[in-house]
Amino acid sequence: MNIPSAYIHIPFCQQICHYCDFTKFFYNERLADEYLVALEKEIHTYIPEGKAEVETIFVGGGTPTAVNHSQLKKLLEMIDDHFDIQNCEEYTFEANPGDLDMEKVKMLKEYGVNRISLGVQVFDDAMLEKIGRVHRVKDVYTNVDRLLQVGLSNVSIDLMYGLPGQSVEHFEKTIDEAMQFGLPHYSSYSLQIEPKTVFYQRYKKGKLVKPPEEDEAEMYEMLKRKLAEDGVEQYEISNFAKPGFESRHNLTYWNNEFYYGIGAGAHGYLPGKRTINIRPLPAYVKQAMSDGKPILHEEPVGLKERMEEEMFLGLRKTEGVSLDRFNAKYGRTIRDVFGTSVPELMERDLIEEKSGFMRLTDRGRILGNEVFREFLIDE
Repeated sequence: MNIPSAYIHIPFCQQICHYCDFTKFFYNERLADEYLVALEKEIHTYIPEGKAEVETIFVGGGTPTAVNHSQLKKLLEMIDDHFDIQNCEEYTFEANPGDLDMEKVKMLKEYGVNRISLGVQVFDDAMLEKIGRVHRVKDVYTNVDRLLQVGLSNVSIDLMYGLPGQSVEHFEKTIDEAMQFGLPHYSSYSLQIEPKTVFYQRYKKGKLVKPPEEDEAEMYEMLKRKLAEDGVEQYEISNFAKPGFESRHNLTYWNNEFYYGIGAGAHGYLPGKRTINIRPLPAYVKQAMSDGKPILHEEPVGLKERMEEEMFLGLRKTEGVSLDRFNAKYGRTIRDVFGTSVPELMERDLIEEKSGFMRLTDRGRILGNEVFREFLIDE
C-alpha cells in the first residue's frame, strides 16, 4: 500500500487563539508525555516494522513546537524511527513565532526537517493581542533569523485578513512587511467565525464585527497582486509560492492522493476510506493505548466519491485538474463523467480548459462553491 504522505497532529498550545477550531489543548507537560506515548502506538499500528517511504511529512497542530525540548526530541526520534526521513522530499513543522529558541531550531534541522510554517497572521502587536496570539512582531524577526542561521530557508508564513477592526490599509502594511523577508511561500486566509471559539461567542452577542465583504475582497485581490509583482505566484486559492517552493504536502490533498492522518482529531485518506480520529485528548490516549486505533469514524470512498473529490480539490489549484491525469486514474474523461455540467459551466464563464487542464476562471473563483456543486454525480 503506497501512502505518499503523513500528517501528524500535536494538539498543544501555550495559548488558545480566539478564532481557532482545530483540535487543541493548553500545553501540560504530563499530558504531553502521555500523548506522545499514545501517538507512537498509533504510528506503530500503521507502520509495525521498518520505515515507511513517504514523499512528505507535515507536523501540525496546535503548535508542535509548544512542547518542551525533551518532548520535541522524543517526537522527532519517533518520526525518524518510523519514516524514511533521508528520502522524504518535504518535511514540515508548524511553529509559532516565539516558540523557537536556538536549541529547538538546531534540533529540527538535525533530524531532517527542511521546511517551517510560521503562524504569523498579522504584523501588528495590538491586533495580535486582540485575536489571542501570544507572540509579538519582534518574535517573527527573531525566529526567521534563527531559522536562516542554521540553513532552514524554506519558510512559509501564514497571514490572516478580514479580522475585526482591520482595514484594507492595515492589511496592506502586513503584506508589505511580510514581503520584506523575501520568503519562498505565503499562505493567507480570511477569518472564518467557527462554532466553539471565543470569536463565535462574541459574534453571537453582537460584540464582533468583521470588515465589509467588499473590503475583504479588496484585501484578497491586493494580496494576489502584490505577491505576483514580487515573483510569488498563486498556485492555490490561499497559497502563494516562488516557482519550485509550492507545498508538496498540501498538493497531496489537492491532488486527491492518499495520506496517513495520525494524532488527536487528525483526518486521513487511505485506499477506500477517509478516517477521522477521536478529538478529546483523554479519549484519544485511552483508545490509542488500548489498540493503537483511535479512529472515531471511517467514511467509505468509492469511485463516485473519488471522482467528485478529484474535481472539488483539484479546482482549488490555479492550474486546475489535469485532463490526462484524471483519465489515467479513472479510465474515463472528465467530460464523460460530468457531461452536462462542463459545457454549462463553460458557457457561464466559470471554468475553462487550458494547456491540458480544466480550471476555474476568475469569475469561477468568486463563485467556487457554486461550481463545486455542479460536480456532484447523480446516483
